[in-house]
Amino acid sequence: MALAADARILWQMLRGASRSGSHAQRLQQFYGPQAEGYDAFRERLLHGRRELIERLPVARGARVIELGGGTGGNLEFFGARLATFASVEVVDLCPALLAVARRRLHARRNVLLVEADATGYRPATLPDCVYFSYALTMIPDWQRAIDNAIGMLAPGGTLAVVDFHLPDGALADRLWRAWFGHDGVWLSAEHLPYLRSRLDVIFCEQRRDAVPYLPGLRVPYYLFLGCKR
Repeated sequence: MALAADARILWQMLRGASRSGSHAQRLQQFYGPQAEGYDAFRERLLHGRRELIERLPVARGARVIELGGGTGGNLEFFGARLATFASVEVVDLCPALLAVARRRLHARRNVLLVEADATGYRPATLPDCVYFSYALTMIPDWQRAIDNAIGMLAPGGTLAVVDFHLPDGALADRLWRAWFGHDGVWLSAEHLPYLRSRLDVIFCEQRRDAVPYLPGLRVPYYLFLGCKR
């Protein structure tokens, strides 16, 4: 069963993301067929998410927003803390992924699911923490998404990101760019410099980890936490 689900996702990844239509339409076309098996497959590819969420300095009564939150699976990493927050908003542009989130989180009274663009969405109340988990590389105007996240944060609030990045070396850069770009994931060496320029750094680290079905390859990613100035 798991192998069959993986095969469907791998086939969709081999086909690649559409280059036509709006950003929302491209996301729905690519992730719609993968939505049900999304979390199980990405658990082995999207490293560092649990650690990022465990590092978030959010206390009882906090307001938290995940931009590009997809299926809402990352909320499970909060554990018992989730129920103590005043509100948690999961914002995403893909209806198929949000449908999975609705089924998962329907009993969570403090969780709001929002279909919206991360570059323009603004909540009714300023959050204490905003984070992106493997979302910035899927947002064409990622700088605008970061600026919007910082703009909505309460004074002294935290912005956190975990995502893929470009390794050192021209040959490696071309390999990762081509591979991820085929699936609509756009790597950039500019994320971390831009984040550092806009926020006071709390934590920043670059790492590599395994890739499903590709033994020997280690995908580069980073974790970043910063405080609004």
